[in-house]
Amino acid sequence: MIDYALILTTKYPGTQWSLSGDDYDGLEWLDDSTKPTQAELDALWPQVQYETQYVAVEQARLVAYEQQSDPLFFKWQRGDATEAEWREAVAQVKAENPYPPAP
Repeated sequence: MIDYALILTTKYPGTQWSLSGDDYDGLEWLDDSTKPTQAELDALWPQVQYETQYVAVEQARLVAYEQQSDPLFFKWQRGDATEAEWREAVAQVKAENPYPPAP
């Protein structure tokens, strides 16, 4: 299902609109600019989905790095762990949180 509100929020920032329901038919364009067509918005959906998923992976990786690999990095810096252990932890985070395929 296409999320028109997400498309409009990410690809048309600063425009004024109202969406009643989830369908394009519920889109009321309140801006002075030209209202995008349903075909235009539908064409943007794969890219918006990708960008949303990409950001989610970035956030998940950040949390995982802080919890899993960063402590090993500091241990490595102090001589309490090896660089290989730290790199393995980084690789594990990446493997557990892969990026989505590009559209």
